[in-house]
Amino acid sequence: MENTILQALAEGGLPGHVLLQILLTFFVAILFLQSGLDKIANYKGEQAFYQEHFKKTFLGNMVPLILPMITLFEVAAGILCGVGTVTLLLSGNPNWGFMGMLIAALSIIQLFFGQRMAKDYAGAATLVPYFLLTIVGLWSYM
Repeated sequence: MENTILQALAEGGLPGHVLLQILLTFFVAILFLQSGLDKIANYKGEQAFYQEHFKKTFLGNMVPLILPMITLFEVAAGILCGVGTVTLLLSGNPNWGFMGMLIAALSIIQLFFGQRMAKDYAGAATLVPYFLLTIVGLWSYM
């Protein structure tokens, strides 16, 4: 299957599901790399935000554990999706992209759980389209 994706792309005959995988995986790579790297670059600010956001929940005292975990998941999802995009284009191998989408979906579930615990229902609602996007991405790999 060497170079078949790039060849098919050049010839205009790329299968629809592969195009969907490439586009969704690349989108999620950008989304999660930016989010994770933002958390790293502004760690103290993020920590202060999370502590304020969760102060009235059982998660308030767990921010020092939660924030690194969320950051790790987001960066991992972004890297895996980035590698997945490249490997899809170069070899047609879907494994990295699938793993990236799976980690991305788990990341969103973590964030969604936190938003619901903080009773930030509007914030939780903003995560739903991203979750659906990752589910469609996962489905495209099956």
